[in-house]
Amino acid sequence: MPNYKPSTWPLLLFAIVLLSACQPANPPFECTDAIGCVDIAPGDPIKLGMLQALSGDMAYVGLAQARSMELAIARRDNQLLGHPIAIQLEDSRCLPEGGTTAALKTVADPQVVAILGTTCSGAAATAAEVMSKAGLVMISGAATAPSLTALDGERGADWQPGFFRTRPNSAEQGRAAATFAFQELGVTRAAAIHDGDPYTRGLAEVFERAFTEWGGEIVLDAIVNKGDVDMRPVLTAVAHSGAKLVFLPLLQPEGGWVVRQTKEVAGLESVLLMGSGALRGDSFIEFVGVDGKGMYFVGLIPPENSSNESFAFEYESIYGEPPLSRSYEYAHDAVVLLFGAVEATAVQDADGTLHIGRQALRDALHAVSDLEGLSGALACDEFGDCSVGTFNVVRLDDPSSGLEGLESNVVYTYTSGQ
Repeated sequence: MPNYKPSTWPLLLFAIVLLSACQPANPPFECTDAIGCVDIAPGDPIKLGMLQALSGDMAYVGLAQARSMELAIARRDNQLLGHPIAIQLEDSRCLPEGGTTAALKTVADPQVVAILGTTCSGAAATAAEVMSKAGLVMISGAATAPSLTALDGERGADWQPGFFRTRPNSAEQGRAAATFAFQELGVTRAAAIHDGDPYTRGLAEVFERAFTEWGGEIVLDAIVNKGDVDMRPVLTAVAHSGAKLVFLPLLQPEGGWVVRQTKEVAGLESVLLMGSGALRGDSFIEFVGVDGKGMYFVGLIPPENSSNESFAFEYESIYGEPPLSRSYEYAHDAVVLLFGAVEATAVQDADGTLHIGRQALRDALHAVSDLEGLSGALACDEFGDCSVGTFNVVRLDDPSSGLEGLESNVVYTYTSGQ
């Protein structure tokens, strides 16, 4: 190393400063994204919307979703790329109008980068339309209606660019129900009751299509309204139809009222009942009690691994109760998916300013492959489905044993494409 004399130091420093000044400065960021960019100043938060059902009969699922997402963010020290995370939580109420209102409140802030939610498919359909027009992305850990993404490789009626989900498409759930009913139970005449919501209607349609393909006959496709309490008229129609099994892709409390009142209608004494995964919960079992004895339920096989157990333990230690819905893994993975896409696309200036391209974020999510989450490996297809699942059928033999007893009484496991 040269041994510079003290007298030469001022000249050396001047030369260094002069050379530095001659270096070209980095050009300012210019957004070329097709649908725009979000610019986040140094120290400012990355804003996220969170739309969940916080009131009504599905609030227990929405609360578990919100808490699981909050915990997943907390595990990242509530920050991303050196910026704090700010959440705008809105109640989507598991209703189409709730999804619209919650989404409009969220996108009113142009700094919101993305939305986590919704809980229910009906709210997701309307919220996704608002979200998509505003150029955002929305990732749900619970909404499973086929219409939101795709059915049999065709874009669904409620598909919107920017919508993704980590919980598997319920189309396979409908096929599992139909296969079990026809192949295992030997039922050839079936009815379905739904409420017109994208989730319940879509699941009923898949069940009916698959059941017919097996050679069965759908003798009744009935609709009840959300909020209906007296189910005797529709159950009387079921009795007259000659159905031997009724598929109920309903939510609470409508599904519970159907089961309770089945015992009050002549001609239904030997008719089998099968609910969807939405009714596989303690609240439903408590609601129907002994009236639900012998009922079948089709749904996802919950993922089990040590990471899930650790997350569930941490959840309970913070909130004082275990997750009331087994969808918490998918809520956690919605955060993992979003954060990974932001990290892959954000441009960061030397001072910490972030620039996030909205179309770039969508493209990054579609490109996700083999991203490990609590629910398994995530890979997003062209329609926004980011996971696949395995389904089983359980039977309620002892209502007093609750959900734990129900889940342990597996009578059938369905493999996709079976």
